[in-house]
Amino acid sequence: MFQLLKYFFYLAYHWNSRIAWHIIKEEWKGEKKYGIQTTGADELKELEELGIDLDHATIYMPVSYGLIENCFEKISQLSDQPIQHMLDLGSGKGRALCIAPSYGIQQLTGIDFSKNLCNAAIENLENLKIKYPGIEYKIINNDAFYYEIPNTVDLIFLFNPFDEIILKGVTENMEASLKEKPRKLWILYVNPLHKEILLHAGFKEVFHVKKLRYLEASILVK
Repeated sequence: MFQLLKYFFYLAYHWNSRIAWHIIKEEWKGEKKYGIQTTGADELKELEELGIDLDHATIYMPVSYGLIENCFEKISQLSDQPIQHMLDLGSGKGRALCIAPSYGIQQLTGIDFSKNLCNAAIENLENLKIKYPGIEYKIINNDAFYYEIPNTVDLIFLFNPFDEIILKGVTENMEASLKEKPRKLWILYVNPLHKEILLHAGFKEVFHVKKLRYLEASILVK
């Protein structure tokens, strides 16, 4: 309850009380539904103290439960085959990865350069394995810019984890992976501030949703 209350005031301060109340209600139901602990924001101060450059990063905030569930359902409708392997770039405490198995996604990979967040994600995924024993997951404590995207990945999740400079490099990594193994690659991009980079690279936006002004997501595919 303390964490939820703290998060409410954080959202109300940065956005407004209406959206804060909407999200907190979703947080309460979502955390209970999936049996995980991912609520709260993290400004990554522990990384600053370690001397890690955060110039191109954004703070950790978990995606809205209602928004991501809506998008997963839409991908299931649009895709002509089941998603096999999801990659979360900036995976935080693993919320998106923990929701994915409810939509049939069994192979999960998360990248985050905060070791504390990676450890939290591992704990959440281990708890999730009780309900979904067939899932396979890998959490990597690294910078997404340098990560070579496996040619098995067919869905990439982004919650605006970094600025346009890093996204350009990540997009090049996507193109290299598609060149190595041509396939359909889906992008679920929440708070898509730099969507034009993906569009310029040939991805096509097939779905867009915006709720309460700040809750926005795009689904793109190539």
